[in-house]
Amino acid sequence: MVAAHIVASVQTIVSRNVSPLEPAVVSICAIAAGNVNAMSVVPSEVKMVGTVRAFQHRIQDLIEARLTELVENTARAFGAEGEVKYERKYPPTINHTPQYEFAADVAEALVGKERVERNLPPSMGSEDFAFMLQAKPGCYLRLGQGGAESGCFLHNSRYDFNDAVIPLGAGLLAALAEQRMPPADAVA
Repeated sequence: MVAAHIVASVQTIVSRNVSPLEPAVVSICAIAAGNVNAMSVVPSEVKMVGTVRAFQHRIQDLIEARLTELVENTARAFGAEGEVKYERKYPPTINHTPQYEFAADVAEALVGKERVERNLPPSMGSEDFAFMLQAKPGCYLRLGQGGAESGCFLHNSRYDFNDAVIPLGAGLLAALAEQRMPPADAVA
């Protein structure tokens, strides 16, 4: 009962604490409790894991505080104990404007303006590249590959990478490097 109430209550953290203009996600993604072969034994412990996504550090702080309060107080209300171990693994992936503009200009020169989407909505996905962008200016690019036709995007069990886009991706990387290098007459 404690776990069930916590799972249901977690769904209110964003809706009751975060402005609807601020993107945020809180999800319980796995629950482990008891033994399926001991159907009449109430488990003494439940473990839940999940994910929190937000673009602003202050929203992460708010969600962590509310999640901790919710878990501890809901458990206490049932005569149990609850503990939150909150790990911040991935920061938001935020492009730097000059590098983003440069990359988009190079992509447009390569494939045409109509085939470059400059204003993709932000993604709540986590990405290792975010750590690099905290250390050095840069930008994260996405290479479209026609996944919309099959309805299977990344992180889908039926996803199949479109190998036909490899030359385009390699060409884009080469064009970025070539455009970033100094002119031949500037090298002494």
